[in-house]
Amino acid sequence: MLKLYGFSVSNYYNMVKLALLEKGLPFEEVPFYAGQTPEALAVSPRGKVPVLGVEQGFINETSVILEYIEQTQGGRSLLPSDPFQRAQVLALCREIELYIELPARACFAEAFFGMPVPEAIKEKSKAELLLGIASLGRHGKFAPYVAGDSFTIADLYFVYSVDLACGVAGKLFGLDLLAELPEAKALLERLQALPNAQRVAADKEAAMPAFMAMVAAKK
Repeated sequence: MLKLYGFSVSNYYNMVKLALLEKGLPFEEVPFYAGQTPEALAVSPRGKVPVLGVEQGFINETSVILEYIEQTQGGRSLLPSDPFQRAQVLALCREIELYIELPARACFAEAFFGMPVPEAIKEKSKAELLLGIASLGRHGKFAPYVAGDSFTIADLYFVYSVDLACGVAGKLFGLDLLAELPEAKALLERLQALPNAQRVAADKEAAMPAFMAMVAAKK
């Protein structure tokens, strides 16, 4: 059986978790926190989450895990078979990660954990977020899903990255990132309402107190 290493507060962990649930695949969740301990590095070379445990060993990096699942497992397909359409989905994933998730992540400490972030970093993140959302508006189809008429890996990145970016933009900059993309805002709400997404959200909420206590202990 596949083993998913990580914790339920991680958005990248939840991307893989929702993929497994949507594909109807059996898997075991193994609690695992990022770190640089020998034990963590034996599972993940960079000490990051998530990690997928398979018969041969461990697979790290979310994008690689998701493609591996598509290539080796059955269930609902989350990538188009057509090479061009597949490339469009994967490009959207990369654009959401690089131009929306990562700029927002630079401000997570202040937006979600009350730890100040330098103004220069916040200003850079704000500018990059606006450019990233504009790029998503040009490339995304939202007809009705991010890449077109089917639920794909791009929707996993969208629901678990753009939502956090909207939180950062609202809390730190007073911005509604999706104000000019009503189709994207509607899709975010639809994806969050999926039964499996609701399950993931409930697990995250249940894990949050312990996670916040761990963060507070490190301050």
